[in-house]
Amino acid sequence: MDVVKKETKWKSFIHNERTTGYVFSAPFIIGFLGFTLIPMAFSMYYSFTDYNMLSQENWIGMNNYLSLLKDTRFLNSVKVTLIYVVISVPVKLIFSLFIAYLLTQRKLKGDTFYRSLFYVPSLIGGSIAVALVWKELFSRSGLINNIINSLGMDSINWFGDPKKAMIPLILVSAWQFGSSMIIFAAGLKEIPGSYYEAAWIDGANKLKMFTKITLPLLSPIILFNLIMQTISAFMAFTQAFVITNGGPNDATNFYALYVYNQAFTYNNMGYASAMSWIMLIIIAFVTFLIFRSSKHWNLNDNE
Repeated sequence: MDVVKKETKWKSFIHNERTTGYVFSAPFIIGFLGFTLIPMAFSMYYSFTDYNMLSQENWIGMNNYLSLLKDTRFLNSVKVTLIYVVISVPVKLIFSLFIAYLLTQRKLKGDTFYRSLFYVPSLIGGSIAVALVWKELFSRSGLINNIINSLGMDSINWFGDPKKAMIPLILVSAWQFGSSMIIFAAGLKEIPGSYYEAAWIDGANKLKMFTKITLPLLSPIILFNLIMQTISAFMAFTQAFVITNGGPNDATNFYALYVYNQAFTYNNMGYASAMSWIMLIIIAFVTFLIFRSSKHWNLNDNE
């Protein structure tokens, strides 16, 4: 009887809905704890120490955070990253919306193929190989300068001029527009065609319909893409690391690249941890500002 009771309890445990939920969510929970929550806790602790991965860390309190305020390279990395975010994100979103609009306005043969083709750069755009190709394209003897020379103009030293070094990085970011384009295309298809028909009968042209119908109804999608691409731009690393290595004169020394150098080049892991938490605060603050501003232009927030 005891064996039967134990077997019955075990079966009821297996078929319990909570147990099933825990089993299916276990990979996420383990991954979240092992790769996010626990590392964040260690990072918070190390940000108050002089940990360098070579010797026992010592508690130094707020010294790392206070040192950041005096670090001119840190302040420059914040400035450079903000410039990159402010320029690259709008360029990327405008271009992706433009392509999505073209693909959804007319029925093209093989439109699914074109969407897949445009999405490819987003899949491979963050790779080292693509960054190396992009670096070669903008080199002194690269394809871009060859085109410029064919037009009768002098070659441009893209990576030697602090004022121009950011341009290739912004362009490679805009080139990875596929994910935003797919989301924009899905949003455009959800807009009822009857709205455009009514506007056309009232005499509205395409520009008027785009600004008065398309953009307002697409505003929730724009908000989502804006937040996701802003966060992604703040964490930009591979392009600057491979193409410019932060140069010239720290003109492309992005925040994430400076964190990497402090941690793995100078072995200042505690200092890098403090920088990481400052970055989290900056991203959270910028995201908060975007959400607060959205009530003035997001249709859902105005309802």
